[in-house]
Amino acid sequence: MATLGIEEEYLLLDPVSGLPVHKAEEVAGYLHRSPRVTEGEIQRELLSCQIETATPVSATLTEAEEYLLNFRGQLEAAARKASVVASGTASAPFIEDHYPELTDKERYRQLRESAPGIVGDQFVNGLHVHVSIPDREAGVQALNRIREWLPAIVALSCNSPYWLGRDSGFGSWRVVHYRRWPVQGCPPTFKDAADYERRVAQLVSTGAIIDRGVLTWMARLSDSYPTLEVRAGDAQLRARDSVLIAALVRGLVSTAVEEAGRGIDRPVPEAELLDAAMWQAAREGLTGQLVDPVSAKLVPAADRVQALLDFVSEALDAENDAEWVRAGLLDIRDTGTGSERQRRAMDQGGTAGLLKLYGTALTGE
Repeated sequence: MATLGIEEEYLLLDPVSGLPVHKAEEVAGYLHRSPRVTEGEIQRELLSCQIETATPVSATLTEAEEYLLNFRGQLEAAARKASVVASGTASAPFIEDHYPELTDKERYRQLRESAPGIVGDQFVNGLHVHVSIPDREAGVQALNRIREWLPAIVALSCNSPYWLGRDSGFGSWRVVHYRRWPVQGCPPTFKDAADYERRVAQLVSTGAIIDRGVLTWMARLSDSYPTLEVRAGDAQLRARDSVLIAALVRGLVSTAVEEAGRGIDRPVPEAELLDAAMWQAAREGLTGQLVDPVSAKLVPAADRVQALLDFVSEALDAENDAEWVRAGLLDIRDTGTGSERQRRAMDQGGTAGLLKLYGTALTGE
């Protein structure tokens, strides 16, 4: 059985204007005082209006969800004390007209020096899922095989429709934003683990990126853990949706590792088709048609999700995740992705309605 870990990022927003508020240090201080939160659970992100956490290594979806719900509950209480709203939206709906405050960390200052225009707009949050792998060779072979499905993960996770106070027209503006970084999108294919290491080292040596952490591919091997890390998803309004995406990602990685071990070949989508599929998924979410990067055809989003479910079905059964995943997918079909729920909240209640959604969804809804 493969274990998993989930990293979630949250934005701190003004409860009236919805603008990002640089109070992460204050919120973190309240979290540190909570007996239900340990020191290692509280992590700071690039901007001082962001907070991050990561679940412990989890064997079951229940373990991961219980952790996230506990942390989100403590975060909501800490944010309330700091007079801000903590939110699982993947983009700030409104942006300040001055350069944001960075978390006081040398690496973040280096990032600002290397790409000030991009860092100054980095009001975006992702969902990162780690899945255990037998070794880095197995991880590279799995990485090669999951590429065709990463756009489907993007479509399911869309949760960043608003930017600069207007509807971006995209379900995931975060994905579009990330296209500005030098190493982005779906990863290329690699011959083996040695090829992966050689090419990553080559990228760093160019100076275009400051370190391996700025490999903003949608999936990569972790340098810190024996895992394959999938970074395709937007941060989620609800913990249950984060866990749903994590379950599908675990199913993907497990299926890919198993197929690679048996020497089963997978089609290799052409790079431009993967890029188009990613862009289309970010725009449409589950509301329209998606690009099948193997057949090069547009297909209904529901069909693409079903194809993903079929591909990972044996792995879901092996982990006893199938019922959870099917229930979660039915819920998203009925209520929509995070972006769809955000748009409904804005249409019905304006900024106040959107901020209310953020608050209620953080710990339940």
